[in-house]
Amino acid sequence: MVRVLKPGRNLVVSVPRYWPERICWAISDDYVNSNRGHIRIYKPAALIALLNRVGLKKWAVHYAHSLHTPYWWLKCLIGPMRNDSSVVNLYFRFLTWDIIKQPGVTRFLDHLLNPLLGKSIVIYFRKLKKTSQAQR
Repeated sequence: MVRVLKPGRNLVVSVPRYWPERICWAISDDYVNSNRGHIRIYKPAALIALLNRVGLKKWAVHYAHSLHTPYWWLKCLIGPMRNDSSVVNLYFRFLTWDIIKQPGVTRFLDHLLNPLLGKSIVIYFRKLKKTSQAQR
């Protein structure tokens, strides 16, 4: 992606946030091994350093999807491959409704909780101009 990105243009990278994902890994070995779990998680500094090395410069960071974190913790507690938990299924229906309808109250709650519970980290990068890369 970086190779075809024009200098001065932006790249937005969204990956699972380290600590909520690490809790999923700690709760359930099956989570990592299932097709629903993430096989890699990054700490922000490591991901930023990795992308700095290929000529990108971070210009903003935020967290997202805080309302999804408790769902995945519950899912890991009951078993990530199980589909018979009424509580987990009800939460899933709530998240689906929230994604489709985007009501103001849940948008506000998600925004409020993202710094603490955000399941994803979103990092905004800009590709350095070729002259800047040569100077590094």
